[in-house]
Amino acid sequence: MSAEVVAAVTQAHRRDWAQLLAATARLTRDLDLAEECTQDAYAQALRVWPQIGIPDRPGAWLTTTARNRALDVLRRESALRRALPQLVTDQSVPGPEDGLDDDRLRLVFTCCHPALSRDAQVALTLRLVCGLSTAEVARAFLVPETTMAARITRAKKKITTARIPYRVPSPDHLAGRVSAVLEVLHLIFTTGHTAPSGAHLVRRDLVDSAINLARMLHLLMPTDTEISGLLALLLLIHARDDSRLSATGRLQLLSEQDRGRWDTRLISEGVALVTVALRRRPPTRYAVEAAIAAVHAEAPTWQDTDWAEIVGLYDVLLQLWPSPVVELNRAVAVGLRDGPQAGLDALTPLLAEPVLATYGYLSAARGDFLRQLDRWAPAADAYQAALAHTDNEVERAFLTERLGDVQRQASATITFEEAYR
Repeated sequence: MSAEVVAAVTQAHRRDWAQLLAATARLTRDLDLAEECTQDAYAQALRVWPQIGIPDRPGAWLTTTARNRALDVLRRESALRRALPQLVTDQSVPGPEDGLDDDRLRLVFTCCHPALSRDAQVALTLRLVCGLSTAEVARAFLVPETTMAARITRAKKKITTARIPYRVPSPDHLAGRVSAVLEVLHLIFTTGHTAPSGAHLVRRDLVDSAINLARMLHLLMPTDTEISGLLALLLLIHARDDSRLSATGRLQLLSEQDRGRWDTRLISEGVALVTVALRRRPPTRYAVEAAIAAVHAEAPTWQDTDWAEIVGLYDVLLQLWPSPVVELNRAVAVGLRDGPQAGLDALTPLLAEPVLATYGYLSAARGDFLRQLDRWAPAADAYQAALAHTDNEVERAFLTERLGDVQRQASATITFEEAYR
């Protein structure tokens, strides 16, 4: 099989998976069957494209293939399937999606139905809408793969047996369903912003999907400040994307990034949205997170960053959304405001937090503060721990570089001490 075909199928999976699965689900009214037919379409592409060539429109070819596969199955099993519960498509009740005509939005709201637990909603959306593997979803949740597989299976079964509608809710039910969808979109974006694994730092398909779906929600509910806050957050973070890698592909920390490459159009749009979102009292977690991103975006240089304001915003965020990850980010901000020892002290209590036991960023943050304190040996241990829990190759290369630096410093220190014993 040629590398060109593999690359084309991989690109089509990242770009078209959600739309393909959603369109197939609208036909089958069965998520398991839709997923099976979608996967079969990609498998058939790997078999057929080497003979017929890569189609001019790969997404259209895959959609037709998945649809034909689904129709074949439906014809064979029509009698049986009429007797089974099916995913409901309520054609008699027009929803706000009629003007948007986006199957992905229907699929997101189906996955985020209130009959499902919040964890199940997010996991199912990552699996079905984003096409992540079960292992990747498990890493996003910091749980074992077997646990996640069982959770996704139960969620899909519940959608079928509860006859959950496959549509965007009507306007009178939309507000109550938005929070779950926003949490899902936020996790989709963060998963794409720094991919859990693979050779690329960013999965632009996930980033673009999250932003596009957030824009659709904002179009549906332009006065909802929670939506405005999330969209502001995504845009302000996405504005920095072009500066996150050097010309050689090395990860660039925020302190190293060329701010001249930041997207000022997205920053302006994000700042305008967060200004509106912060008028709500109390503000939503997304509005506060967007405010933190705006402080970074509006600082002309790294040295001009207002760390006191950022720490204060994290204090507010912890009240709205208590989370070990927020505590970690606040501890890092404390270290950048008050010095590496203060940051290290703030991180220490988090070492006993079970949720962070396999979270590589905690060890990486400790390694950075220890390195700044010239504590080379413990810094090396911290970077090694971070590497053990990091699967993204760009991040691994960065951590490996840092590890090599501190190991050389530790070795030089030992040599110096031995010379003067």
